[in-house]
Amino acid sequence: MKRTILGIVLMGLMSAGSLMAADRDWRNDRDVRNDYSDRRADARDINRDQREIAQDRRELREDLREGNYAGAQHERAELRNEYQDVNRDRRDVRRDSRDIRHDRFYNWR
Repeated sequence: MKRTILGIVLMGLMSAGSLMAADRDWRNDRDVRNDYSDRRADARDINRDQREIAQDRRELREDLREGNYAGAQHERAELRNEYQDVNRDRRDVRRDSRDIRHDRFYNWR
């Protein structure tokens, strides 16, 4: 009798565990649409940063031509920061692209 009751309880526990596992929406964390919009926003940011870099390069050449070395030093610091920003944005684009591939082929293999 004890063995029968214990068997029924164990069967109930095992079935409850599998029911809870099957209840979760496994595709809920596939945020492909958000990744695409993030990647587009990062591309726009990279383009804006490239335009700012071109402007700062012009200002740097102008400062060097005029002999304004303090202004040139300031422009170099701005260029350094903008190059770092572009590199961060490119890393973010790569991360979003990798995430898109992961989300698209999730549980495919």
